[in-house]
Amino acid sequence: MKVLITGATGFVGRYVINELLRYEHNVIATSRDQDKASKFGWFSQVQYIPCDLNVVQADFFQFFQQPDLLIHLAWEGLPNYNDLFHLEKNLFPNYRFLKNMLEHGLKDLVVTGTCFEYGMQSGALSEDMETSPDNPYGLAKDTLRKFLEQLQRKIDFDSKWIRLFYMYGKGQSPNAILAQLDKTLENGETTFNMSGGGQLRDYLPIEKVAEYIVKIAMQNKVLGIINCCSGKPISIRKLVENYLRVKQKSIHLNLGYYPYPDYEPMAFWGDDKKLKMALDDSV
Repeated sequence: MKVLITGATGFVGRYVINELLRYEHNVIATSRDQDKASKFGWFSQVQYIPCDLNVVQADFFQFFQQPDLLIHLAWEGLPNYNDLFHLEKNLFPNYRFLKNMLEHGLKDLVVTGTCFEYGMQSGALSEDMETSPDNPYGLAKDTLRKFLEQLQRKIDFDSKWIRLFYMYGKGQSPNAILAQLDKTLENGETTFNMSGGGQLRDYLPIEKVAEYIVKIAMQNKVLGIINCCSGKPISIRKLVENYLRVKQKSIHLNLGYYPYPDYEPMAFWGDDKKLKMALDDSV
């Protein structure tokens, strides 16, 4: 199978490519920066085509050599979720690119969304819930999904919309809590400042996220929105404590130093029933 990956050098993209190569798929990878891409171990094992997706091509499908499947991970401006850039600069170029691919022959599309599409709803979040995004990033992703649903009324294609929850691992944003913890430990500091740690979230290691994305993409029995999640809530404090235990490190946690974020509810996690169905049907 010929698989095109956009956002190849991003946090998720680099791991998804490695996972795809385990299955010996013919991988076409794209991003804007070939120099950056060339530094990854997978570079020599894929066909790399540099491209700025904001620059319109007459036929993106032909330009990318008619892939059987597109896994669209490209999205700029993260992790600044509250920037209007997502609506003003990201939304329409992403839609134009995907529409162009579909109009010219793409039949199988996978796009990553976000748990922020659910907005300020609490508890276990399932795919059949109404969306109510509360930040520009969530709103832009949710709108893109709705655009694609309308497009599907005119063009026949299989669509899987993978809602990502929280993830961690090498290469993550330096603003992520575990990345900040690593930096604090590396600096030899004795105290780690954090919030009260009582928030309940849904976390997966990035390697598991990549595995799930590929397995969801490789099956076509479970379509539509699929949560990519653990299905198990964990407090931020417990997450940090578990991480320290695994790394065999110790540091004083200065709980309550930062206020709780106001752009997400105190407790939410993903319902993974549909994910399990997709994984059961994957090859």
